[in-house]
Amino acid sequence: MPPSDAVPAVVLFDLDGTLVDTNYLHVQAWQGAFRAAGHDVPTAWIHARIGMAGDLLLEELLGAGDHTPVQDGWRDRFRATRDEARPLPGATDLLRAVAERAARVVIASSSEEADADALVALLDADDVIHAVTSAGDVEEAKPSPEVFEVALRAASGTASRAIAVGDSVWDVESARRAGLDCIGLSTGGTAACALREAGAVETHPGPPELREQLHRGVLGRLLGD
Repeated sequence: MPPSDAVPAVVLFDLDGTLVDTNYLHVQAWQGAFRAAGHDVPTAWIHARIGMAGDLLLEELLGAGDHTPVQDGWRDRFRATRDEARPLPGATDLLRAVAERAARVVIASSSEEADADALVALLDADDVIHAVTSAGDVEEAKPSPEVFEVALRAASGTASRAIAVGDSVWDVESARRAGLDCIGLSTGGTAACALREAGAVETHPGPPELREQLHRGVLGRLLGD
């Protein structure tokens, strides 16, 4: 086992809703797909499940069965509006600040590769991103721990020297199941109290506030302060 200072510090960032403002684009895409297939699903029910694997979302909202037309409809609608996505304020600065502290920055996403690539490009931070995961790298999306486990391996990291950052209770649960602490951001529309109840070790309104805390709290301890 290498000494702890030989193991890199790793910060694993969720993408949608954490770094890029897409959660409500996903809600609208799902809502349109449900209605096109003849399902009347309250918008709040959809929003509460954004960040969850699509097949689980469909099963929870529609029950068991083949819901391929709805999932295909969501995909088409989201990609038609993807150009409306924007980085969340301060997201790129946060990634650069973390990298400047000698930590490896990894995007731990289970979005489809085309979507993940397009959204990561918006961040304009390829030079500080160590690795990116997408749906093709995992068999199960969040709340399965696999997304964070695969992302951690891509950075040659260990759970004891890593932390996750996400915006949903599914991120928090996924990280916890992977043996990781998770910092919650409210940028995806989930209240800080709900993130803390799910197990987030810290919560912040968004990337700028987390960046201000890089020398404090759990990130400060990970990064050497």
